[in-house]
Formats: sequence, C-alpha cells, structure tokens
Amino acid sequence: MIPTPNEAFELLKIYNQGEFHLRHGKIVGAVMHWFANDLGYGDEADFWETVGILHDLDFEQFPDEHCIKEQELLRKHEVDERIIHAAASHGYALTVDIKPEHEMEKVLYAVDELTGLIGATAMMRPSKSVMDLELKSVKKKYKSSNFAAGCSREVIERGAEMLNWTLDDLISKTILAMRSYEEIDEERKQS
Repeated sequence: MIPTPNEAFELLKIYNQGEFHLRHGKIVGAVMHWFANDLGYGDEADFWETVGILHDLDFEQFPDEHCIKEQELLRKHEVDERIIHAAASHGYALTVDIKPEHEMEKVLYAVDELTGLIGATAMMRPSKSVMDLELKSVKKKYKSSNFAAGCSREVIERGAEMLNWTLDDLISKTILAMRSYEEIDEERKQS
C-alpha cells in the first residue's frame, strides 16, 4: 500500500501524539514535496511527501529503536517496501545500515536534521518565520555547535555530499521549501 499524504499523516498520529513530532512530520513532508517538484520528480511529489511524513513514525514511542521499529510498524500496516526503505534510510550510519540510494532518500537524509536547525533559527527572529530568513542567518547559527545541538551538522554535511551539493545550496533550497510550507500553513489558518 502506498498511503496518500493524508493517510500517511493519519498513520503518523497513531504512533505520535506530541505536537512537535506531528508538526515535524508535516514540515518534512512538505519539504520533500517541494524538492520532488524542484528536482523534476513532480509526478512522484505525493510519494516523496508521504515518505517525509512517515520518516519518524517510531521516534516518539521508540526513540532507542528509531528507524528499526518503524520498519516493523510500517510492514504491520502493509506499507510499500519502497517507503519502508526510504524512511529507514534516513537513519543511515546512526541506527541502521540502510544506505540512501535514490535521490529522494538522499534528500530526506539531508533535510531531516536541517529543517530542525532552520526552524530553530527562524524562531530566534522577531518574525518567528522562515519567510524573511536568509542563508547568512542560518549559516551563522549553523557554526554555533551549541545552537540546536540536537541537529547533527555531520548528517547534514554527509547528506549534502551524497547529493553532490554545496552546503549553501542545500540550506538555501531547504529555506525555500520551508517557505512554501509556511505559506500553505498560513493559508489554512486563515480559511
């Protein structure tokens, strides 16, 4: 089964109740959707989004088995093996030996931690928004290892290398992707 993004979010809610984890799933899903379109995979954008939504399915309840337990949970729900591989691969060299192979998996690996760092940087601004966030502000915070310490710079850099992108390109594109999510989220709040 290949869940739609809405079905994926409902599945995420079965194993995650915390607002942080639910919001992170939505953000990473939206970022993945944006990257699918940007990289020429527009016909697979919903698939990429579903992977982004489900990537941390197990983290809230099983943090010590992250990317391991989610494989079991996704199989229990008869989710397509491509989604299972992609979601689990974002734990490469951390909790699993499943290497990101497809460009989509490499993007997920690179942006998962980075969305957290960018989001934390945005929260330090008066606007609390990525809409006016620039690369130089993120890079300044990126260099401070105490800032958003839980966001692994090593993983972000390894992800950029996997994609053959500069760190600046990865950060800039991820900011743009997060802006698209924020615009959609703002529209939903107003309607």
